[in-house]
Amino acid sequence: MTLDSPVPRFHLAMPVDDLAAARLFYGEVLGLEEGRSADTWVDWNMHGHQFVTHLAPKGPQRVHNPVDGHDVPVPHFGLILPVPEFQKLAERLRTAGIEFVIEPYVRFEGEKGEQRTMFLLDPAGNALEFKAFADDSQVFAV
Repeated sequence: MTLDSPVPRFHLAMPVDDLAAARLFYGEVLGLEEGRSADTWVDWNMHGHQFVTHLAPKGPQRVHNPVDGHDVPVPHFGLILPVPEFQKLAERLRTAGIEFVIEPYVRFEGEKGEQRTMFLLDPAGNALEFKAFADDSQVFAV
């Protein structure tokens, strides 16, 4: 944990098959700041977390698990955002013509853990989920 971050930051490295496409998607579409890079990888600032795209061949076949009536792609990763940021990102993705795996919607509506969620794929096929909780104190509610 750093002095300026109350929450430990994560580091995640994901395979991509085209760094130029990754730069366009993560830099232009998602608006992430690019950090260090080399011929085979690029660091991204994902809201204070270190996310790295590494040039690699395609990975294993994806599986899906049913959640709230949707087929959720596994593996996936993403961020929990405040509701206004979630809504701005959803609009940004729509404007960019991004096809959603699961369109933005409210999951578990009226229940403990109610949240907005959306799923999409990056150009390499990595699944991303962005979500926003109606009550942030319920992120880990059971």
